[in-house]
Amino acid sequence: MKKQSRQKPKDKGKQFNINRQIRAVEIRLVGDNVENGVINTREALKLANKLDLDLIEISPNAKPPVCKIMEHSKFIYELKKKDKDNQKNQKIKEIRFTPNTDEHDLEFKLKHAINFLEKGNLVKASVFFKGRMIKYKEQGEIILLKFVSELSEYGSAITLPKMEGSRMAVTIKPKK
Repeated sequence: MKKQSRQKPKDKGKQFNINRQIRAVEIRLVGDNVENGVINTREALKLANKLDLDLIEISPNAKPPVCKIMEHSKFIYELKKKDKDNQKNQKIKEIRFTPNTDEHDLEFKLKHAINFLEKGNLVKASVFFKGRMIKYKEQGEIILLKFVSELSEYGSAITLPKMEGSRMAVTIKPKK
């Protein structure tokens, strides 16, 4: 006999009271096609029904609670879209070195890293070791530590340089 597994709700975000779930006597109504202001909850529900829309409690902790008249599915879609946009803003930009990278190349890549950090992106600096270059791990670590110290006023290292297979990497986050 199989055990039945409980399914978790797909939407783990905020749960909003809609329509008859709203318990407040008076609410502050906001929205596009309605008159904004404090109104009785029953009147707001009648208005929402008249427009074939839902009354959604946006801010339940406010005095009086803030509600909006709109389609519930559209409201949830907009929340998910806004959350997704906030997550997309920070990207990881990678800058690659070899153990025998020259001073001039380091300065050139440093300028690019500063530009990335000023735009709010994470920077991952990597030193690639090909073939017998793996002998020069210390040189690669010196390059990465120098790179991080040069960027100290623009960002800070999340982790210390560490080996990941045949490369050594460090991630730098921008300062706010």
